[in-house]
Amino acid sequence: MATTRRPQSPPAPTPARAAPPHEIRIIGGQWKRTRIAVPERPGLRPTPDRVRETLFNWLGQDLSGWRCLDAFAGTGALGFEAASRGAREVRLVERDAGLVERLAALQARLGAEAVRIERGDGVAALRSAAPASLDLVLLDPPFDAQALYAAALPAAAAALKRGAYLYLEAPRAWDAAALAALGLALHRHLKAGAVHAHLLVRTESHEPLPASGARP
Repeated sequence: MATTRRPQSPPAPTPARAAPPHEIRIIGGQWKRTRIAVPERPGLRPTPDRVRETLFNWLGQDLSGWRCLDAFAGTGALGFEAASRGAREVRLVERDAGLVERLAALQARLGAEAVRIERGDGVAALRSAAPASLDLVLLDPPFDAQALYAAALPAAAAALKRGAYLYLEAPRAWDAAALAALGLALHRHLKAGAVHAHLLVRTESHEPLPASGARP
């Protein structure tokens, strides 16, 4: 008599592995290849590795002695790139308490003595900076916060030394006439996907508007 076989149960599915956290890396300098985890945060959109590499090729690989301010620090990728290349002072300003904790942990892990981390408002930090005192300002606010651009650009221009640089990341190319009114000129521009990366220079021939953005 034939034996009836019971149908075999399908094998249990293999548990799906959790996706590794999104990471970026420091491109150059003493901390080259250091990985930075990117947490899920609304509006958090770190500057891509390729764009940062291009930016610091434009600026040069040695930032020794530079004073820098990253007004919307997020993961800190831009500011730590500057410190990795020898900047003397890098202020990282960020509102999100969780991101500030991550920045402090990365600073401690790297022993980044030139980096100073502040929880606060980036525009206020720019306005409080001594006039014409900074060599580099890094501006990468959330793309949907257009009011931040209008407030941050004149404040940044007032804080820059003549001939110093402002990195601006935005969802559109910035108008040359609007920049000229702030005492800024376009030095380099790159479009990468939805990102417009501008390297601006504080010009000799124009006085920037007051930090409030109002004309005198």
